[in-house]
Amino acid sequence: MVEDISIVNAIDSFVASLEKEQINGKLLEDNSKNEKHEMTDENRLVGLDNIARIIKKSIEMICLGEKVRVNTRLEDFEVSVHGEDLGIAIGKDGKNMAALEYLVNLIGKRKNIVDKKVTIDIKDYRKNKIEKITNTAIKMAKKAIREGRKIALRPMGSYERKIIHNALAKFKDVTTRSKDEEPNRRIIIYPLKEAK
Repeated sequence: MVEDISIVNAIDSFVASLEKEQINGKLLEDNSKNEKHEMTDENRLVGLDNIARIIKKSIEMICLGEKVRVNTRLEDFEVSVHGEDLGIAIGKDGKNMAALEYLVNLIGKRKNIVDKKVTIDIKDYRKNKIEKITNTAIKMAKKAIREGRKIALRPMGSYERKIIHNALAKFKDVTTRSKDEEPNRRIIIYPLKEAK
């Protein structure tokens, strides 16, 4: 597992550079032995603030010269990032944002900073994507009902499929199923009644 070791070393190196700057006025505690600490709401808030600082610093390093603002929401463990030119931090189809989210969650878990998965949304990219996917799913569900035939959607990742399954679970006239294997896995929308 050489790859895992290099990831751990990279995370440790990155966190060490952050520790020198004293995140939130306190050094992050080394938790390489995976000691568990009781997470109170206050600890969660401090942890989420620390994660937000890691995200802010990371994005400022990725998008050189950009001023970044972050907001946190403890109820859903979301960190919202705002700034001018953050396209590179989002990446094609949100892949850079997803990679950053993965890394900060690794750091959060390894350093026992947070006990829940942190979600990152840069310039409302995630919110807008969910809205777009949901609207498309509803449009296709109505088409399946109107035409009385199944509708196959384009291949998509598990995150997008989950959004569609959840959105269409509220429709009593259709059902959804995932079909095929990755990377061609797609959703099929089936009408429960034939068209009149």
